[in-house]
Parts: sequence; C-alpha cells; structure tokens
Amino acid sequence: MTLSERDRRALLILGCAVIGTLLYVLIADSAPAGETAAPQDLIAAAEKRLDRVRQLVTQVPSREEQQKQMLAQLEQREKKLLQADTPAQAQAQLRQIVARTTSRQTPPVDIKASEFGQVKPLGADYGEVPVSVMIECGVDQLLNIVAELSSQPEMIAVNELRIYSANHKTKTANVRLTVSAAVPKRLAPERKGGSL
Repeated sequence: MTLSERDRRALLILGCAVIGTLLYVLIADSAPAGETAAPQDLIAAAEKRLDRVRQLVTQVPSREEQQKQMLAQLEQREKKLLQADTPAQAQAQLRQIVARTTSRQTPPVDIKASEFGQVKPLGADYGEVPVSVMIECGVDQLLNIVAELSSQPEMIAVNELRIYSANHKTKTANVRLTVSAAVPKRLAPERKGGSL
C-alpha cells in the first residue's frame, strides 16, 4: 500500500503534534507544586486552617474540664474494687461479705460449703474473683440475700444461682450461689491470645 503525498504530510503533522504534547506534559509536570497554585488560593486555605485551629483552641478548656470530671468519676468507681494484695485475699474478703450478708437474714443462713474459682480478666483493665457458696434457705431469704449482695458498696454481682432439692417440711431449698467481685488488674492473670 502506497501513501499519497497528502497522507504523508498528515502523518508528519500528527507525529509533530504528539511529540509537542509529550514535551508540554513533561515540562508542566516537572514544575514545583507550589508554583502552580495562585497566591489567593494559598491565602484562603491558610485562613481556613487558622479558623479551624482557633476553634480547636477555644474547645481546649471545656475538654480539660470534661477530662477532670471523667477522671473523678473513674476514681469514685474504682474505690468500689476489692482491694487486696493477692487474689486469695480478695476471694477471702468476698467470702466474708457473703457470710455477713447471709448471717443478717432472719433466721440466719449458714454457709455449708465454699469454693473459690479461678481469677480471670474482666475487660482490659480489671480482674474478676469468683466465690461459690452452698446454703440452705427459704425463697424469701434467697431474694433478700441476692438483693443485699447487689447493694453492697463493693462491685459485686451474682453470676450463677442454682436451686437444688427442696425440703417441703421446712420450706427451704439447697442453693449454690456464685458471686464475683471486681479487683485491680494486677490481681488478674495476663490474658493469652487476642480473643475476649
């Protein structure tokens, strides 16, 4: 296939246009970014950043006050942790609280057996010590015990409640009550693995 004179000239002009476009793109891209923006745009952007920084600065005192309030609340709540040197001492304290609560019932409820569970992490910052007790009491006494344990100044919760055989003559039931209390993180074992 032969090209006419006109086609050759068109190809030559097209080649020159492509080379010229490539040179323009290379020269335009090599210029520093700061030189391409208009000074008015730079001033407007700087003023917007300055306004934003001023807004943030005005929020600092209120945020500091919020932080102080939150730290005070945290300190109040952490006073409710069982304080002990070892996990066994914390469990003994928890057992004493349960014994004190059961002895206040009318008639007093005796703890027949106790079992200390394994201390485990409670979230990322605390630990949990469990104690299980076996008692024989009436249903109304059991409700009073659970309510009184929940209203203690320490962070205590009833985790498990199992009611076994009942004595129809005395209208009592054998109950296994598992109670846990929150303790500082230093008493809890390190969590292994990434799962909760």
